[in-house]
Amino acid sequence: MIYPNYSGGGIANLMASLGQALGGVENGYPELEGIDLSGLATARNVLLLVIDGLGYRYLQEQAAQSTLCQNCVASITSVCPSTTASAIPTFLTGVPPQQHGLTGWFTYFSELGSVLAILPFRTRLGFMPIADADLSPGVLSGVGSFYARLPVASNIVMPDRIAHSSFNRAFCQGARIWPFSGLSDLSQTILRVVTQTGTQRSFVYAYWPEFDALAHEFGVGSRQAADHLLEIDHSFQRLLAELRGTDTLVLVTADHGFVDTRPETTVRLSDHPQLAETLMTPLCGEPRLAYCYVHPNRTAQFERYVAERLSRQADLFPSSQLLEEGWFGLGNPHPRLKDRIGHYALVMKDDFKITGELPGESPLQHIGVHGGLSSEEMYVPLILVET
Repeated sequence: MIYPNYSGGGIANLMASLGQALGGVENGYPELEGIDLSGLATARNVLLLVIDGLGYRYLQEQAAQSTLCQNCVASITSVCPSTTASAIPTFLTGVPPQQHGLTGWFTYFSELGSVLAILPFRTRLGFMPIADADLSPGVLSGVGSFYARLPVASNIVMPDRIAHSSFNRAFCQGARIWPFSGLSDLSQTILRVVTQTGTQRSFVYAYWPEFDALAHEFGVGSRQAADHLLEIDHSFQRLLAELRGTDTLVLVTADHGFVDTRPETTVRLSDHPQLAETLMTPLCGEPRLAYCYVHPNRTAQFERYVAERLSRQADLFPSSQLLEEGWFGLGNPHPRLKDRIGHYALVMKDDFKITGELPGESPLQHIGVHGGLSSEEMYVPLILVET
């Protein structure tokens, strides 16, 4: 297992370096170690592009000759769990789950007595949207926007379908949001943002989600994912050419990588009714790292069942151990963090995943999954180009 590095080798440390270089904003974490980021302090424009799902090992093995790979200066770790729902808030708030308190795609919020899908900000049962007037993701996190603390002009370049979502509105205060549509428009929007800033220093955060979507549907080892990475790389080459002379330092990284699963490595809760009857809530978190809320009088039954029936598929940890060992970050934890990670965590081995469905939900069909602690999921690239 690869544990997240919060002491100088992870995405939280990248955000610490950005905060310091862009105006002395601290997030409570040390800056990245062993990587020359001195250009951050002097570049007129700093661009951080996050390619959802692009793992370091995948990039090295599948696209060694790409412009992205040839400008890769290091691998850094994601957060735990290695998933969009926990890592993207790190890019938006500057801090990992230890502080922002968002612990997976499905998170149980004890203060609401409900499981929510935090990124689309919908209830799990019925997948119903939650009105901003009733509740904001920012209230559940309690952590403000990274951009609101920066003394430079901040811009967020986001796909138009999610640009003004409840989640983005909650964590993008202090930044101007620039919607785009498609890969070509992503580059053109970035260029438009950079050229409109004039002599003022600016920070641009841009997000591309489609590699993640293809890896989920077809598998990260699929031709569809490989072809799309080449499309991204060609677009990146053109973007670099267009940015020449703008004094822009370009950073590219990702929120997580992927592993591919198979039907025979999928553990479905419906096939394990004796396990399901020990649980107080649906499985939460991720298919690769699931939080289990166990009936107090069925703890022994739960532990015995996992030991006897699922030890080949998963490692079982008391969730308190994850907190004590710093899986979610350093320093004082979010006041609700303990409530949001269950009593136990099932960390899936090899290419196994675990899933359970509520009424109205379709069985999980994703081939590519993430959230676990494999090297494929945890290590993401850090790409650096000075234009």
